[in-house]
Amino acid sequence: MTVLQAILVGLVYYMGSSCWLIGYLTVTRPFVAATLVGIIMGQPVEGAVIGASIQLIYMGWMSVGGSQPSDACMAGTLATAFALGSNLDVNVALTLAVPLGLLGGIVWIGRNTFNVFFLHLADKAAAKGDAKHMFIYNTLLPQTVLLAITFVPVSLAAYFGTAAVSGIIEFVGANVLGVLATIGGVLPAVGIALTLKIIMKKRVAPYFFLGFLLCAYLGVSLVGVAAFAFVAAALYLISDSKNEEVLQNG
Repeated sequence: MTVLQAILVGLVYYMGSSCWLIGYLTVTRPFVAATLVGIIMGQPVEGAVIGASIQLIYMGWMSVGGSQPSDACMAGTLATAFALGSNLDVNVALTLAVPLGLLGGIVWIGRNTFNVFFLHLADKAAAKGDAKHMFIYNTLLPQTVLLAITFVPVSLAAYFGTAAVSGIIEFVGANVLGVLATIGGVLPAVGIALTLKIIMKKRVAPYFFLGFLLCAYLGVSLVGVAAFAFVAAALYLISDSKNEEVLQNG
């Protein structure tokens, strides 16, 4: 991996960890982050495939009350960089993604710790009506710290870690790689199970089974099922809103 590629990989993680340019709503997803890393490393298709596989692990992932048990963006960014740089199998990349995601949780804790300090300073500036310092404490300093704790370590890890991972892979041999690939192949089932736990509700489950039947027995493509799901969701929302109006109007 070149220095420029490592810098760009670090920027991808920074954007995925930041709220500006809606990065936290888009780039933070493993599929998006991994695809961008793939483009940076000249392997966009391979990056997208790895990202889609990692995304399955995090399908049921959510941040509740400010807590974040795992960092999906770091998993998608660094695992893809290591996999593409070391020519690893997709399933091995999945195995790398899990500990990297847990490691990213430390970044989240550090970020929030600094933000609390800046928040108190911003409150004092607001009490004085000082708009200039409010901007500094609310935006400039938090983003500077975020850049330091996301861009710098991930860029360094991408540049030096890829060679280290390649060396480790050569050292452990094919048997260990086979075990890691087997473990990685099971991991997406965890994400799918979490998602099923969320959607298996009386009012939603029929749509899931309908989509499965359309694919399995009628041969409808995923794009076709997605289009059908969009229409079904719109009809569901319209019907639900009408029911609420009826209840409100008595």
